[in-house]
Amino acid sequence: MQINRRSFLRISALAGGGLALNLRTSKFALAQAPGAPPDLTPQAFIHIAKDGIVTIMARASESGQGMRIMLPMLIAEELDVDWKDVRIQQADLNEKIYGRQFSGGSANTPMGWEPMRRVGAAGRQLLITAAAQTWGLPADQMDQCTTKAGRVLHSASGRSLGYGELAAKAAALPAPALSSVKLKDPKDYRIIGHSQPGVDTRAIVTGKPLFGIDVELPGMLYASIEKAPVFAGKVKTANIDQIKALPGVRHVIVIDGGITPAAFTPWEPGMEPGIAIVADTWWHAQQARKKLKVDWDLGPAATQSTDGFAAKAAELLKATPERAVRKYGDIDAALGASAKTVEATYQFPFIAHVTMEPQGSTAHWKDGKLEMWSTSTLPADGLALVAKTLGIEQSDITTHMVRSGGSFGRRLQNDYLVEAAWIAKHIDAPVKLLWSREDDVAHDPFRPGATVGLKGGVDAQGKMTAWRHHFVTFGDGKQATSGGGMGQDSFPAGFAPAYALHISMQPLMLRTGALRAPGDNAYCWVAQSFIDELAHAAGRDPLEFQLELLSNKKMPWSSGEHDAVGDHEPTGPSVLIPERFKGVLELVAEKSGWAKRTKEPGRGMGIAAWFCHLGYFAEVADVSVDADNRVTVHRVWAAGDVGSQIINPNAAESMGHGGIMEGMGHLAQEITLVDGVIQQSNFHNHPLMRMRQAPKMEVYWRKTDYAPTGLGEPTLPPILPAVTNAIFAATGKRIRTLPLQRSGFSWA
Repeated sequence: MQINRRSFLRISALAGGGLALNLRTSKFALAQAPGAPPDLTPQAFIHIAKDGIVTIMARASESGQGMRIMLPMLIAEELDVDWKDVRIQQADLNEKIYGRQFSGGSANTPMGWEPMRRVGAAGRQLLITAAAQTWGLPADQMDQCTTKAGRVLHSASGRSLGYGELAAKAAALPAPALSSVKLKDPKDYRIIGHSQPGVDTRAIVTGKPLFGIDVELPGMLYASIEKAPVFAGKVKTANIDQIKALPGVRHVIVIDGGITPAAFTPWEPGMEPGIAIVADTWWHAQQARKKLKVDWDLGPAATQSTDGFAAKAAELLKATPERAVRKYGDIDAALGASAKTVEATYQFPFIAHVTMEPQGSTAHWKDGKLEMWSTSTLPADGLALVAKTLGIEQSDITTHMVRSGGSFGRRLQNDYLVEAAWIAKHIDAPVKLLWSREDDVAHDPFRPGATVGLKGGVDAQGKMTAWRHHFVTFGDGKQATSGGGMGQDSFPAGFAPAYALHISMQPLMLRTGALRAPGDNAYCWVAQSFIDELAHAAGRDPLEFQLELLSNKKMPWSSGEHDAVGDHEPTGPSVLIPERFKGVLELVAEKSGWAKRTKEPGRGMGIAAWFCHLGYFAEVADVSVDADNRVTVHRVWAAGDVGSQIINPNAAESMGHGGIMEGMGHLAQEITLVDGVIQQSNFHNHPLMRMRQAPKMEVYWRKTDYAPTGLGEPTLPPILPAVTNAIFAATGKRIRTLPLQRSGFSWA
């Protein structure tokens, strides 16, 4: 591990004699965690009060994945305090103090594991030094001092001092180098690896104001925006004067937006055009929207339709692919020599994020300065975008990070934040912008759909011989739309004896973005379903077939998990380790009784696994299908390998359950267009899983000698093919088109 020797611990006394520890590390090369960004400078801020209560600043944004508690747990463990004496406070956005403040790509765990523990250890060392000086111990007797539960102990004399008693003296000491501090032996952990309740759990279940939607300011107004039914459609005329005269309406503002629809839409394209209505209450704003009469210039995006996309994709599949992403081996010869070949076309749709809390933010413009209450998971990017849009300096913006009601990748984009800030500047008053659910569905940056043509072969011994992959996505031919790129290492690349991945693109005038496990949430379904197809064609058990494939590494992986333009998750280089992939498959097979599964009409089990965002997960689904093709998932077993430690076990299990349930939801969701208009509007036609549909879930962990990695993304992808492979086992019918309804199935 390499640590910058200029890493430092800066300390200063706070009011009341407390100790503030502002701890910064620079350019950590995270041990055993491939893919950690090399230039990240994480920070933490610790305050120890006179009574020994320790307040730890949570630097990462929180949208339900547990970052607000997980990173402070790492600090508290090495600081050696009792968790009951820890208080957690959400930091405002200040990356000069706290380092990169974000939540996405399951990256906070691998990027925070080493630096945050060293932060806590540096604080512990500082307190030991203060105690030794208080007792008059020479430097060579410092090792007689230990810590336990917020106290420094001197073994020779039996003396002890609480951290609160030492805080003021410690504040005046020079800082130790973070590279020199000693970390605990994992066997001594009392916080890491032990379940801790969520810091916000009580507030959530008792309905306390906590989320972005709950922010209230004196004199605050409420805003709602009417947008064109077609992406980037502009206002030609509207009955604005009539709307201004309605009860409770304060302002009606036309937003020009400035987006020009094209074959490729950038990650943050700017504000969509529309009409903002600002009123005394959100209800007044919404009622006024119902009386708006707008003549829209719908623009070129009105020519788009789901049927048109499908027809163009079919045309591209028949044509010579536009670009070869990766090829090795003689694919044509390998397929020609195969004992059996299988060809299939898989299709998956656009889907929306549908976070429980719709998008929105609160902003206050006053005296040329802007104050924002942001639910963004990339708040620094939001700040930069707001400053650029409003034409002000970033230093004139204060951003408070507020918990959001879910993200799943949605809040990586900051359109709602820019809208709130823009409106606030125009009315010179505090304003809360809130989207309706219908706004949220119709104007989401969707997970892009795709069509995939596959051809694979097996030899007479039932081993894979070749894999050809033609991925038809969206873009301008050079850049894939956001969330629509596919990298050269997508499994089974590197394992198939002969392999080819080609990409073709069709234009798309629509916003797209990263959805939980970007790309992998669909690529896993395609690849693991087709592996299951090849196994059955070979007359072999799918588990045995895949384990053999994983022992057949042919080509090295490249430096990136996803290399095509359009993937924005903050992961970096990563390499699939076959032993870890095989390990989770073997563990889930053992726990589910895969080898002893019974075969009966209408009921079957399916297995699948995936590697993404540095984590490995395998899942088995037990599924039944009735005479009307209604699907019930009775039980799911999941096995994960995310390294040597499960930092917060209860939270980790919950993330596993959440990934399974969200992935099952993807199987029934779709976004469709007719004449450029989104046809879905709410949960009745873009459904989530219901409580009655939740299967019994069991999550198991395979601990390996690698630094811990994140859980948000890798828990999700395997459930889709596990369920559809189980449907095949139950019915003999292969699911190649999603959602399930388009293949003749539905949830029971």
